[in-house]
Amino acid sequence: MTLVMALVQPQIIGGDMTQLPAVSLAAVPGRRLQTIEIAKKIEKKGFPGIFGPSLGDSLSLCNAIALATTDVMIGTSITPIYTRNVADFAQTAGFLHEVSNGRFRFGVGVSHAPALNRMGITAGKPLGDMRKFVEDMHAVPRVGDMPPIVLATLRDKMIQLAQEIGGGMVFANGARSYMSHSLGNLSAETRSNDDFFIGNMIPTCVSDDKAAAATVCRKTLTSYAFLPNYRNYWKEAGFEEEMNGVEAAIAEKDYDRVPECLSDRWLADTTLFGSASEVREGIEAWFDAGIKTPIIVPSSASGGQIKALDEFFDLWD
Repeated sequence: MTLVMALVQPQIIGGDMTQLPAVSLAAVPGRRLQTIEIAKKIEKKGFPGIFGPSLGDSLSLCNAIALATTDVMIGTSITPIYTRNVADFAQTAGFLHEVSNGRFRFGVGVSHAPALNRMGITAGKPLGDMRKFVEDMHAVPRVGDMPPIVLATLRDKMIQLAQEIGGGMVFANGARSYMSHSLGNLSAETRSNDDFFIGNMIPTCVSDDKAAAATVCRKTLTSYAFLPNYRNYWKEAGFEEEMNGVEAAIAEKDYDRVPECLSDRWLADTTLFGSASEVREGIEAWFDAGIKTPIIVPSSASGGQIKALDEFFDLWD
């Protein structure tokens, strides 16, 4: 069985050699068939990967894309480990690994308390639960070969666990300036191993109206600022003042003040926004920071997901 490596192919854009990122793609009701056609377009344009977020059924999306494409890497980023039993996950992951000819990456995470509470799920201890999940996945009989299991990571101990038991790691909304520290948890051998996935989901808005694009990205990430695990990570990453401000606003139930606490410096470190050249330069900076597979999560200042994807595609035309 041929395994597709997590490699990107440089392309010449405007006379410069540019590495292409992967793309985040969600299938929402009423647009699922259209989403599969977009996936074909992403592959045709040469982007190295398509990753489904936890919004919707990303495993079903990966299944459909696997059967509609031939070369592009596919994956979840991420699937919460508590939403199905392990045997069911293993059957699906093994199926996807086989029918995609090794292109599937199973990104999993412990999710967040508010999301789990909405589903009536009580989480345990993240590190222990993740270790047991990966062990149990590999122990399920008669499912065939397993795909690489990519762990959702933010802080040091989960990164170390990803190196120990996983086939890769993926951040969501990581801080670029802190990547040298985060990736310093990995051995040189792991960092240079093409089979070990290192990705990050990056909220992105392309617009010549930079202020409008920044507003979109700030809105996208404001909900994450309400999550304690993200605040703790961003504090470690050098944004303690911002996160202390958020916590004070939450304590006072002044929720409208939360976006005002999120500085431009923080926003520029965790998202991409602005003109085509600024966004392309930002993507290159993420590669330079050690992220092998930046995963662009596109939004638009003037439309929905389809408009955002068109604006993103225009970066490379």
